[in-house]
Amino acid sequence: MKNQSKVHLSRDGNNQILRIPSEFQFPTNEVILHKENDYLIIEPVVKPSLLAVLETLPQLEEDFPDVDERLSPLEEIEL
Repeated sequence: MKNQSKVHLSRDGNNQILRIPSEFQFPTNEVILHKENDYLIIEPVVKPSLLAVLETLPQLEEDFPDVDERLSPLEEIEL
């Protein structure tokens, strides 16, 4: 992979369009764009995993209801 590539900017109304070469493509459809002095910085939006999101949730204080209490007892089955 090359470290740099010269690209051309085009216009769409008031917007400038930058085509990102395939060797620089991000593995996501969303990026964060910000400018620092004369530099334009593009960073991928990294979505947290489901486990990371679940870890942020508060602990449940209540017990789960016993959903089996009204069911008939299981019968032994011989195979």
